[in-house]
Amino acid sequence: MTVLLVGSGGREHALAVAIAASPECGRLVIAPGNAGMSDLGEIADVALEDVDGLCALGESVSADLVVVGPEAPLAAGLADRLRERGILCFGPSAAAARIESSKAFSKSFMRRHGIPTAEGQSFTHADAAKAWARKFGRPLVVKASGLAAGKGVIVPEDLRQTEEAIDLLMAGGEIVLEERLDGEELSLIALCDGKDYAVLPAARDHKRLLDGDRGPNTGGMGAYAPACSMEEAEALARLVIAPALRGLAEEGIPFVGALYAGLMLTEKGPRVLEYNARFGDPETQVILPLFASDLLATLAACARGELRRAMPRFTGQHAACVVLASEGYPEHPAKGRVLRIGSLPEGALCLHAGTRVEQGRLVSSGGRVFSVVGVGATHEAALKTAYEAAANVHFEGMHSRRDIGGRAARVAEAVHRALAVFGVGGAYARAGVDIDAGNCAVELMKEAVRSTYGPEVIAGIGAFGGQYDASRLKVFGSPVLVASTDGVGTKTSLALKLGRLKGLGQDMVNHSIDDILVQGARPLFFMDYIAADVLDPAKVAEIVGGMAEACREAGCALLGGETAEMPGTYRQGEMDIAGTIVGLADRDRLLPRDDLAEGDLLIGLSSSGLHTNGYSLARAITAQMDLEHVLPELGESLGEALLRPHRSYLPLLQTALDARPSPIKALAHITGGGLLENIPRVLPAHLDARIHSDSWEWPPIFSLLQRWGSISVEEMRRVFNLGIGMVAIVHAADCARFLSMLPEPAAVIGELVPGEGRVRFV
Repeated sequence: MTVLLVGSGGREHALAVAIAASPECGRLVIAPGNAGMSDLGEIADVALEDVDGLCALGESVSADLVVVGPEAPLAAGLADRLRERGILCFGPSAAAARIESSKAFSKSFMRRHGIPTAEGQSFTHADAAKAWARKFGRPLVVKASGLAAGKGVIVPEDLRQTEEAIDLLMAGGEIVLEERLDGEELSLIALCDGKDYAVLPAARDHKRLLDGDRGPNTGGMGAYAPACSMEEAEALARLVIAPALRGLAEEGIPFVGALYAGLMLTEKGPRVLEYNARFGDPETQVILPLFASDLLATLAACARGELRRAMPRFTGQHAACVVLASEGYPEHPAKGRVLRIGSLPEGALCLHAGTRVEQGRLVSSGGRVFSVVGVGATHEAALKTAYEAAANVHFEGMHSRRDIGGRAARVAEAVHRALAVFGVGGAYARAGVDIDAGNCAVELMKEAVRSTYGPEVIAGIGAFGGQYDASRLKVFGSPVLVASTDGVGTKTSLALKLGRLKGLGQDMVNHSIDDILVQGARPLFFMDYIAADVLDPAKVAEIVGGMAEACREAGCALLGGETAEMPGTYRQGEMDIAGTIVGLADRDRLLPRDDLAEGDLLIGLSSSGLHTNGYSLARAITAQMDLEHVLPELGESLGEALLRPHRSYLPLLQTALDARPSPIKALAHITGGGLLENIPRVLPAHLDARIHSDSWEWPPIFSLLQRWGSISVEEMRRVFNLGIGMVAIVHAADCARFLSMLPEPAAVIGELVPGEGRVRFV
């Protein structure tokens, strides 16, 4: 392969070493590079900000792969431009790179996808930011929203310093104020191909300039890896990498490249401080020496969307890095200082960053001049080698920290405490049950579930059983509790296939609400049940997030539930979703009423799609079709049409149900069995429902399924809702009043006639 590597720092030097060592690398071109990289490849004098020049360079050398190191070219759209020219690139699009280039976007993104992070808010006006800071009343961190080379973060000590930091960083544009978290920091990086990821050994960066974590923030003064076990790194990745990768894909900006999560390990668990859209620096310098497999093969596989073909392997060794910085770094680093590198001990590597050749001499050209790396069988051996190597590098004003890796035991313990609730390992896991995954799912869903709680919830998620204050029953003279249990069914298989699971949670709640609504009840609380052969915490959390959203809209508490991992009970990759809802009704207003009579009208309320029924047949019909292809008849992809969530009819019917007298005599929820089998559930034995086939048009999805599957009209009526998800029965004289209470149009689709409790189509 011909590889173009973009960048000039210690991170890129480490990448160059690993790429050049690959048997797949035939030619390595580096732009703009530094003085230490010339023996690894060809140096091209093209600036990082010159996107046109870098694209032209990629074309001129016929690059098979471009690997982008720093964040600025990614934010400027280099990866997009390269892909437009048909050049493979390891690096995200500018849109996906916003997860780093805009901290305001990143903070909002984390909230949208339930990723654990510090409380915070973005601001574009200093006065508003200061007012919020005063009201917040707790220690804050002030961050520049845009790129700042790792130095756009200020940790003030009091309100005065907070306001000064706001003024300073606001001069550069939007800022983010964040709650200051206490704990140990950790860097977690994963290689991503847009859908899958491979987590790398976790590293610990040292951001502050001086020993003891004092002084200003820098781009990083040293690092070591691994900072925890790979098992623990995988558990952390399920919390913070998996939902981010999935969320970016859902928002139409799949992430290809190195996704970096900067974590704070708090007493309440890990929290994301920031995401980066590239390899960390100096984390890369200590992670790449631990590769036992071919880095280039993995990077190329990611760029092709085929990561699973080249998953990385690691040696089990340890690495440590000591950064040697110029005098005056980070604010005003001295440049032009003559550099001297002596002999290095075995297992050491001196990676260049801020260096150049001037008049035949090696001199400094930036703040961080070298990254000196030591590799060893133990953490202590790696540190010893790194510091021995650093002692053999000299230049005037050289500065380094002497305590890199000194808190390794505390960091390891912090990781252990943060994940202790997950029960990593043990005999249960060896039997195929991952307690870690189950508890990880609970942690991910907690925030979403608790957002549905009002004061009536006494105990919910995390308790052995939910507790709900029953004093609400006092509002009715004769209160009746109405309960229903149901499942999503085989729609789950389709959603798993397409990787779109949030709607399943909405399906489950809304279906349940509709089932008790037809009895005149309003939802009080909902409890879920999710089971699988192997639990994927991110998938569970996504489903429960959908449940929470539906519950919030209905004023219903998501009280709790059960997640069960049952290897051997379900086939690989399968999942089952069910739930129980409890609602409240007044006995005097229960439905159906007993005054249904000949001449009453049937009003059809539109469905939002198939809802949760008919998917065994729909999946059989569409099994060989491209579900992602947009169909003109639908105006969307077939997958999107099939997975449209089941709607709740509570917002449509609330006014009519609350009216006194209510015009509604009966409601029929059109679920399994279609119109033919659901309307009779509310009919007396002496009446039939006569439905006029031409009173509404089938939505296109149903017509397409009928045509593709050559399904008879009779079977369509028995399997699908055909565009009518709820049927209301009203007295003919009340029809106009009922229709006026609805926030959307509805169709009169039939009437009650003498009969035997059946449905007749005419």
